[in-house]
Amino acid sequence: MSDKQPIYVMPENVSRQMGKDAQRNNILAAKVVADIVKTTLGPKGMDKMLVDSSGEIIVTNDGVTILEEMEIEHPAAKMLVEIAKTQELEVGDGTTTAAMLAGKLLERAEILLDKNIHPTVIVKGYRLSSEKCMSILNELCIEVRDSSVLNHIAMTAMTGKGAEGDKEKLSELIVRAVDLVGEGREISKEDIKIEKVKGSGIEKSELVRGIVLNKERANKDMPSKIENAKILLVDFALEIKQMDKEARISVTSPEQLQNFIESEEKYLKELVWKIKDIGSNVVFCQKGIDDVAQYYLAKQGIFACRRVEKGDLEKLSRATGGKIISNLSDLNESELGNAERVEEVRESDDSLIYVQGTKGKAVTLVLRASSEHVLDEIERAVKDGLGDVISAFKSGKIVSGGGAVEIELARRLRIFARTLGGREQLAVEEFANALESIPEALAENAGLDPIDVLTELKSRHESGSFNDGLNLFTNKVENCLDAGIIEPIKVKSQAVSSASEVATLILRIDDVLISEGNSVGNRGNVPESYEGMD
Repeated sequence: MSDKQPIYVMPENVSRQMGKDAQRNNILAAKVVADIVKTTLGPKGMDKMLVDSSGEIIVTNDGVTILEEMEIEHPAAKMLVEIAKTQELEVGDGTTTAAMLAGKLLERAEILLDKNIHPTVIVKGYRLSSEKCMSILNELCIEVRDSSVLNHIAMTAMTGKGAEGDKEKLSELIVRAVDLVGEGREISKEDIKIEKVKGSGIEKSELVRGIVLNKERANKDMPSKIENAKILLVDFALEIKQMDKEARISVTSPEQLQNFIESEEKYLKELVWKIKDIGSNVVFCQKGIDDVAQYYLAKQGIFACRRVEKGDLEKLSRATGGKIISNLSDLNESELGNAERVEEVRESDDSLIYVQGTKGKAVTLVLRASSEHVLDEIERAVKDGLGDVISAFKSGKIVSGGGAVEIELARRLRIFARTLGGREQLAVEEFANALESIPEALAENAGLDPIDVLTELKSRHESGSFNDGLNLFTNKVENCLDAGIIEPIKVKSQAVSSASEVATLILRIDDVLISEGNSVGNRGNVPESYEGMD
């Protein structure tokens, strides 16, 4: 009988982790990500400074920005980054909550795994908990009453970020912007353009009815202001077409060279005449405009702007009713956009082009601040505020902030757990414990004793005050609805749903196969500096 030969199922460069090792490693990675963003939660949260390999600096406490800019390699940790991105895409706020809750759910699941409770039992309990939370949230929410409520939602979203000092001014601009472009419940963040201008203070920020571009006209001889604008939008260059690289032009006399140059000028001149003939007096071009074309445009009194981003060109199209043209051969007046006024305004070292009096419901938030870093953080804060206000505008439903919702969800989940007969009730109870980590982190980040705060919150909610949460402006537990600390229901429902989904997905993994060529390495571990964490 011959000796048994080893059977190779996988290549030698593939490492494998199975069973508890795989589960614990994935849970540890998720806990690390949650711990990174934990200190940024709430109005008293701290900021992170992120410096990339080229020396670019980002200072922020926005959860999704932190996670996106970090070079996270562990596959399980990347899943938490994905839910933060989804939260940002769907709502625009609550990214830190989603990532932190997912990490906490996995941390609490580890306790159950230590008790030899099977992962599928935990997964079932978590799914039941998530479904129950959606039902409870619908019971806790109230209808949006007026614009003052939307103002409070925007301020709650921006609190703790760089815009906090001017949150009243910015929240007013946000709500006005949503009111102007909102029609029924149909509205998107894409309907509201944000333009950043460096130089002035945040209090100089403004809302403009129309489109504002941080651009300047192509030539100083062009008019700086056009009334009753007829706007042409083109996505090709107003230049001589480049010849093929292999093309050669043979010139044997000065006359031939002169004729060649004149033919190019004639082409550009005819191009401008065609624009003039259809009645256009403003041109926005996605690409370049030749110097000769600029000269003829200026001579005809036409305002032109070049290198306009595609997204801005599309916004101009929606606002003015003009079509984006790819070929001038069949151009006619019906494809032009209309605006009452197009004007270039100089501000310090910047030029802004205002397109106002448009038929479409277009608005632009012009944000101003003293530096690029402050501007970027203001933009992130305003986007959070916009996301929350639009979400509340669409659904018409809000809930209390300050950890009030999480405490009430946890309380009712524990009651729900008693109705379950199997081990799933243990998973439901741990889901409730994970929810309590949100108000706990809010208190901890504010320098308060989290145990005292949680004890008082639980006591208040047991007595029926389910809108009571932590007001970090007074450092007291009080009715958050009355205090104006409110959030759209979508922020909470999306965070709970996403966190639960990713936690159950990771818990079901019991085998990790990683190629050594993968950047994660043949160990598939979290970075060495994280090893040995509790």
